[in-house]
Amino acid sequence: MFDQTDIQMMQHALSLARLGRFSTSPNPRVGCVIAQGGQIVGQGFHIRAGGPHAEVHALRQAGDFAVGATAYVTLEPCSHYGRTPPCAEALIQSGIKRVVAAMTDPNPLVAGNGLAMLRAAGIETRSGLLEHEARTLNRGFLSRIERQRPFVKLKCAASLDGKTALSDGRSQWITGDAAREDVQILRAESCAVLTGIGTVLADNPRLTVRSFPTLRQPARIILDSRLQTPPDCHLITDTAAPTLIATLIDDPERHTPYLQQPHVRIIRPSENAAGQIDLADLCRILAQQGIGELMIEAGATLNGAWLQSGLVDEIVYYQSAKILGNPARTPFALNEQPQALAAPAAWHSLSVEILGNDIKWVLARADSAA
Repeated sequence: MFDQTDIQMMQHALSLARLGRFSTSPNPRVGCVIAQGGQIVGQGFHIRAGGPHAEVHALRQAGDFAVGATAYVTLEPCSHYGRTPPCAEALIQSGIKRVVAAMTDPNPLVAGNGLAMLRAAGIETRSGLLEHEARTLNRGFLSRIERQRPFVKLKCAASLDGKTALSDGRSQWITGDAAREDVQILRAESCAVLTGIGTVLADNPRLTVRSFPTLRQPARIILDSRLQTPPDCHLITDTAAPTLIATLIDDPERHTPYLQQPHVRIIRPSENAAGQIDLADLCRILAQQGIGELMIEAGATLNGAWLQSGLVDEIVYYQSAKILGNPARTPFALNEQPQALAAPAAWHSLSVEILGNDIKWVLARADSAA
């Protein structure tokens, strides 16, 4: 069904799509290659929401060479009018003979209609080439569409003996420069970064990408059930990125000091049985807001709550060679323990990487198909 040329072209289209991993949210990351006789005549990727899609960039570059060519696209071409015209229509008008898609688009606005439109115009279509790689690249977008919640990754940094801070709360810096630089990349790839009110009060973070320029800063989310966020903290006064405060307080007068900042919004998830924010409902609201990939940067209590919720899809664990000792703080505050140590682990390793003198360990839920 697919030959070696098809595979090579789609691999290149996927590499192009990755170039948009910091900027396309809430849109998917998409790359397109147009080839004529095994030679690339046009290529492009989606850069940011509201701008031309990957197919349009590739067609502009190919020009008349698109006639009779094959287009390789990492996601089914769109078939509807949004902020840009349908890419399926542009491909039809270009004279393309064949379209190969890595996967169909689960978005109800597309969902097979793009490929159907191409077939109706006499264009040969195929899909499913390197689909796993394409799904992995767009795991946040797909989670938002298919599960109605973000793909959730929890990041933490700990010492060799599993501690995240000294007993007095000091945590700067457990890991070295290379690991901290890698965290900046994780942030940039995320649609939003979430922390708790405890971290806001203790550290006054900014949660922005600062080590390299990016077209889009991730949104910042504060979990603050009782609305204790200081109006003069960085997440409120720093306008570099949107800030969402998730709270249970329904009092417009108390909301006013925050809403005076145009980049700040308040959302009100439901309350769980423990009187805290219901994390599943929060995820549902965030997906509706266009947030597909959510990164947790929080303390032990909130980390534990997210783990026990069953909503975390991936853990990114940075471990340093430092030893902090027994009084230091742990990364996860959990109210339960395994019934038996011989039971299968709830997490399995995806990768281990050395960053300077630290280790980056990425784990996925053993029961997750995300």
